[in-house]
Amino acid sequence: MNHMPILFAALALSGLAQAADTPATLATSAPAATPAPAATPATPQAWAGKMLDPTQNAAAFKDPAAFAQWTNAMMNPTTSMAMMQQGIDPNTAIRMLSGMMNPAAMQNYMQFSDPNIAMKWMAAGIDPRYATAMLNQGMNPNAYLNMMQAPMSPQMMNMGTQMLNPGMYGNWMTAPMNPAAMNAMMAPMNPNMYTNWMGAGMNPNTYGNWGQMMNMPTGQAGAMPMIDPAVMMKLMQMLQPPAAPQPTK
Repeated sequence: MNHMPILFAALALSGLAQAADTPATLATSAPAATPAPAATPATPQAWAGKMLDPTQNAAAFKDPAAFAQWTNAMMNPTTSMAMMQQGIDPNTAIRMLSGMMNPAAMQNYMQFSDPNIAMKWMAAGIDPRYATAMLNQGMNPNAYLNMMQAPMSPQMMNMGTQMLNPGMYGNWMTAPMNPAAMNAMMAPMNPNMYTNWMGAGMNPNTYGNWGQMMNMPTGQAGAMPMIDPAVMMKLMQMLQPPAAPQPTK
């Protein structure tokens, strides 16, 4: 009980000090950097790699314009062939396993909670230009012609012969001894992984613009100053009872 006045006094001094330092902090601090939008893949292999990456495979469904690009790429049979080619590669499975344990995978899907995504889709639903663009993709005769010619494509023939390739089965048998696979299996034992997941869960950028409501204003006029954690730690150290003196011989 004797420490309570000291605690309240320290909290008050901390708030006043931080409120006084607010103008200097605003003059020197830079705004938080926003992640740059991912570039549109230019090749079927790049599209397949993006769609099989848990940290970015939902990007096509967050924006109607990106979805139109994705559907246009999927109308090309070479994109499906590239995805099948990567699907029989054990390294793809290892990358997907590592990606699912990456906090960026959480950010990839939690951004769907941003109401701006729903507003974009509502606007696209009533935009005749978007409907026309999607209909043009479905009515393009070249897309169906490519689909009809796909079974005779050398890439598709190569996919069929992979089933007779003993090297493919050898790669899958040796995949568990791959250093990348070993790292992925040992990742759940690393405490830093859980710390990173907790940090991603508390990061407002994980939830898009909706998460910015979680930020407490500290640089605006009349805003409540936040308490510096470093001051709180020092205060807790001050409240600890002094160590008992060691007996002298």
